[in-house]
Amino acid sequence: MQQNLFIKCNRCGGINESKKIIENNYICNLCGYYETLDYSQRLSMIIDQNSFEETNIHTEFYDPIKFPGYCEKHESIVSKVNLNEAVVTGRGCISGQQVMVGVMDTRYMMGSMGVIVGEKVTRLFEDAKKEKLPVVMFVASGGARMQEGIFSLMQMAKTAAAVSSFSETKGLYISVLTNPTTGGVSASFAFLGDIILAEPGALIGFAGKRVIEQTINEKLPSNFQTSEFLFEHGYIDLIVERKRLRETLGDILKIHSQEYNKIFKQE
Repeated sequence: MQQNLFIKCNRCGGINESKKIIENNYICNLCGYYETLDYSQRLSMIIDQNSFEETNIHTEFYDPIKFPGYCEKHESIVSKVNLNEAVVTGRGCISGQQVMVGVMDTRYMMGSMGVIVGEKVTRLFEDAKKEKLPVVMFVASGGARMQEGIFSLMQMAKTAAAVSSFSETKGLYISVLTNPTTGGVSASFAFLGDIILAEPGALIGFAGKRVIEQTINEKLPSNFQTSEFLFEHGYIDLIVERKRLRETLGDILKIHSQEYNKIFKQE
């Protein structure tokens, strides 16, 4: 497939050379806007080369309430981007540290969570619990998937229970919030991490800003529901630039590794 020579920024509308914006980790060279990454871009940026092994690949499309046009939409997305769900899970290494990793991809129905996403996220934590590995989850989602009705909302409790069970075994869970992290996903596994990181300028929240303003009849700050606002109010542990994210994750994983703790105790 021929690659476009130029990419238009989704925020400022400026034109970037594809080569330069890729070299800059898909950040606009004109305004600093963080472009949303697909799962393959995220994995190549974070995971050690040739270390990723995908898990729970064979998932069949599920339409629990027979929502009109849902199956057709699924087939259309699959044919365009070769992606059969909104999350990819697997095991790999970050700076030599073994991890279970999940990456949400907004190209599939805005990364919304339905039954299959809930099942894959749950299995990710179950596999990590069984293999005694930490979990790194890259979150990007519009929330629960309306085409699956109440079944999508049930995934909030299901994934939260999986995280809770994993945490009881003292497993480390690092949640990385990216643009956007909203709705039922933000209200479940996204904010249950032991350590919560975020990319700069990410939209993070539950309900939309306009809906909240109309509900409480007050004007909200201009930076409301950004990673910077949440960091200031203690909801996020650290905002990490994309170019430093792999190094930061590697350092956190090393500090929490059994080998490092053994050395620390000896000293």
